[in-house]
Amino acid sequence: MIQAVMVISTLGKPRLLKFYNFQDPEKHQELVRGVFQLLSARPEGVSNFVETNAIFGPGTKLVYKHLATLYFVFVFDSSENELAMLDLVQVFVETLNRCFKNVCELDIVFNFNKLHTVLDEMILGGQVIETSSEQIMKSVEEIARLEKQSSTTSLIPKSISERFRR
Repeated sequence: MIQAVMVISTLGKPRLLKFYNFQDPEKHQELVRGVFQLLSARPEGVSNFVETNAIFGPGTKLVYKHLATLYFVFVFDSSENELAMLDLVQVFVETLNRCFKNVCELDIVFNFNKLHTVLDEMILGGQVIETSSEQIMKSVEEIARLEKQSSTTSLIPKSISERFRR
């Protein structure tokens, strides 16, 4: 099971935190700090897989991808395949690149709703539900279309709105 998904800036600021098993909100900052310290101390060119028993408990690992000013981190237990998780991180980043035309930290800060939508289309309750970037994009575009359509629908009948326009 996937236990958490994090996007952390290279300065240690959490840009996305999604936990799939209960964690005290007071503990979130401690977990982010622990993950950031672990990742920022790792040299370039080493494995993207890290045992995180000390941070998340026994049997947990994380896989990460460091791109530009962001760490994309997936925390999972021993029931998940490491290479499948690395591929899932790649699909997540690839889908975000398709959404934002080369994702950067500002895209994530100012479009956090879309970020959550992409993640929710991929993972539900800690279980992977979709791994196709194309299918995820279709779902995200459909959700955006429906949101736009519902925001343009007026709740005031035309007869009343015409009366006030004069």
